[in-house]
Amino acid sequence: MSRRTMIDEFLCHQELALVRSSPSIPVRGAKIEEELAPKGYAVSVVYVDRSVIEPRLANLQKPVAGVIIAVPPSQAEEAVREAVEANIPRVWLQRGCDSRAAIQLCEQEGIPVVHGECVLMYAEPVKSVHAFHRWLWKTLGLLAK
Repeated sequence: MSRRTMIDEFLCHQELALVRSSPSIPVRGAKIEEELAPKGYAVSVVYVDRSVIEPRLANLQKPVAGVIIAVPPSQAEEAVREAVEANIPRVWLQRGCDSRAAIQLCEQEGIPVVHGECVLMYAEPVKSVHAFHRWLWKTLGLLAK
């Protein structure tokens, strides 16, 4: 399956989960859940910070079709392991948040994984700084085809 096909397959589902480090640490300056909501996505947020009383991936109120993992690379494998245990069928490792171990775990489990890409450059409509980044990546031939 091509990278672009995996991206499109992931984004055609509106019920998603987002794994973040903690409520106080932004994901590279962006609040992914706030940017996806106006685009029609329902995003359930969970945190790897165990001191935060929030749902875990395994006990979300609504089933999700995919999970966006936006944590430091050192926490990515643990987040993927939770996604596997929760039977979430798709994983997006946000650009800069992936690790080789997390990618390998997805591959071993047969889970399609998008990595090295920013979800906000693909979720339509693409606006603000993400539209500029998308144009730049397309111009440079780096945008997934």
